[in-house]
Amino acid sequence: MSRIALDAEALYLDLLAGVRPLLAGDAVLVGVWSGGAWLAERLQRDLGRPGEHGVISSALHRDDFRSRGLVAGADTTKLPFGVEGRAIVLVDDVLFTGRTIRAVLNELYDFGRPASVKLAVLVDRGGRELPIEAQVSAARISLPREQRLALVRDASGAFSFQLKGA
Repeated sequence: MSRIALDAEALYLDLLAGVRPLLAGDAVLVGVWSGGAWLAERLQRDLGRPGEHGVISSALHRDDFRSRGLVAGADTTKLPFGVEGRAIVLVDDVLFTGRTIRAVLNELYDFGRPASVKLAVLVDRGGRELPIEAQVSAARISLPREQRLALVRDASGAFSFQLKGA
């Protein structure tokens, strides 16, 4: 694993500015486990939003479940508010093929039918396999398909990226 020259903290500030206008009315933040949940937690705090953010898992709706298996801790969805008729701002760290977002949308609809779902991501790395697009993206990059970009959070809560793979 190696570090990549993307400033995750600077990108977070761009994400913060981009998410702010999406949170009109009673819209709520829902972070995709795990990096998206870390981002949603910090956005909730930095934007001074009342209540809690939600956390959603893609584990039970993935189309590659047989090959991936269940990742420890990834099976927990926590939505401390009603979803029905609600504006949802879904937050994720890295958007790649779109398959995680598809799975998360299936999970979300298990809890009700939201009025709308908008997607905000820290990094869009292209390579989409499904017609999914973020309304807010702090950065757009290209990486070889075999590489994986992962958000890391240290003990103080600061973000950085790790590059995994060939």
